[in-house]
Amino acid sequence: MAAEAKIPVWLDCDPGHQDTFAILLSAYHPSLSLLGISTVHGNSSLSHTTYNATSILTAIGAPHIPVYPGASSGLTRPAVHADAIHGASGLDGTALLPVPAVPHLEEPAIDAMAAALLSTPKDTAWLIATGALTNIAHLFTSYPEVASHIRGLSIMGGSIGNHFTAAPLGKVDAKERIGNWSQWAEFNILVDPEAADFLFQHPVLNKKTTLIPLDVTHLVLATKNVQALLLDGKDGKQRTTLRVMLVELLTFFAKTYAEVFGITEGPPLHDPLAVAAVLDGFTGVQIPFRDFEHKGERERYAVRVVTEGSHGDAQAGAETGRTVVKLLPEGEEGVKIPRGLDISRFWSVLEDCLERADNVNKTKGAL
Repeated sequence: MAAEAKIPVWLDCDPGHQDTFAILLSAYHPSLSLLGISTVHGNSSLSHTTYNATSILTAIGAPHIPVYPGASSGLTRPAVHADAIHGASGLDGTALLPVPAVPHLEEPAIDAMAAALLSTPKDTAWLIATGALTNIAHLFTSYPEVASHIRGLSIMGGSIGNHFTAAPLGKVDAKERIGNWSQWAEFNILVDPEAADFLFQHPVLNKKTTLIPLDVTHLVLATKNVQALLLDGKDGKQRTTLRVMLVELLTFFAKTYAEVFGITEGPPLHDPLAVAAVLDGFTGVQIPFRDFEHKGERERYAVRVVTEGSHGDAQAGAETGRTVVKLLPEGEEGVKIPRGLDISRFWSVLEDCLERADNVNKTKGAL
């Protein structure tokens, strides 16, 4: 990638504690150009996730990035929210979130996404999804030409299990599980399994999709050392209101993750990994992601989602929302699901982005 080139990205999200860091990374990585943000039901109601997105952008000094509200429920299912993990607002745990400097826009999210992505040169833009996949499914049904135009789709969602990685997936009631919202299913997939299955079965998209499941995100825990880095910076002297706010959000998320899932070392930071994956393969700026280390092969997968059953069935033990993967023969195209990444580089890059946000806030007198 040329030094001056930037990767155009659109972020579809449901803020959400981890989405805060996805927004930070996509807004401030020097090799990314954030075209806009669309919000979706998920961690909280659409009204909350939309407000949260505009508040986060204000907090990081980037209120100029446009925000468009999208779907308030699934393609065919009612909305389900994660109050037990994120609180009623979706961003419980801090009183430092500012009132948005710029409100969200009224243009339909799907139209805004399509216009922005189609305005980029072919095979350059990435669509990043860190919430329910409803907006993304609507986009490709309403504007099918976008599928062949974009470079890729990066999704945080799903869980593989069966020791796909060494990450702890957590326990509920002393029982090991694969999913984080049911025994088998990860939240983003379970709340709209039809949307997810549509995307994974899409004959164009499934060859340019990267999936970041819990098996990968649970390798990246915000330990006490990481929280100290984010609070005070690499030299230990960079504490700002923004940093305090972010660590307060992490502390709240850490508490709920420890209480619900028994993961006590620190909370996993799911969503920014879907942003980081966009950089993979770009020499000099990538945060390297890895396939199966022992074989050194280029792994690609066929992915489907179990759509039979209701949310209640899933809570009772059914496989509704489960992400089922099949390894494809070597050389065959399919969904990319990495098994690991350079974790220390990820945290270093995230801290660099936080430092850039601090510098912007400083110029505005907002520290």
